[in-house]
Amino acid sequence: MTPVRAAAETDLDAITRIYRHHVLHGTGTFEIDPPDVAEMRRRWQVVVQRGLPWIVVERDGAIAGFAYANWFREREAFRWTVEDSVYIDEVQRGAGLGSLLMEQLLQASAQQGCRQMLAVIGDSANQGSIALHERFGFTHRGVMPAVGWKFGRWLDVVLMQKALGPGAGTAPLLA
Repeated sequence: MTPVRAAAETDLDAITRIYRHHVLHGTGTFEIDPPDVAEMRRRWQVVVQRGLPWIVVERDGAIAGFAYANWFREREAFRWTVEDSVYIDEVQRGAGLGSLLMEQLLQASAQQGCRQMLAVIGDSANQGSIALHERFGFTHRGVMPAVGWKFGRWLDVVLMQKALGPGAGTAPLLA
């Protein structure tokens, strides 16, 4: 059994290392300069303080991937709509860890009262991420062509969406 659990501050070195690889070598994120551990700590704290999930998956005793959900946009009206992020250690890809993380992320986000999850997928050629979201019932909402410039080429953004819990069927539980 591969454990999925809430991320802890002690995981931030591994999380930063995994994300650094994706920033430097991938198009799933449009960041150009990898954030350091202090910046990743700040991001983690924001998510946790909002009561949203930031989780990790372990394999062979090491952090093999992480995922989190955060507000889609900073404006208060968006607080019931989250954007997901899923990153797997390059040497662990293809082992089903993304699915483990996605399943737990969807469940935890719904339990926190989130009503919509958006996937803002960097690069329309990112078939792995697109397929992962399709497997979990995300619907294609559109493509924004050529909105990012990385590695000397223009990149698209693919938008996908999934309703959580009762979705838009009822008002959110206001806290």
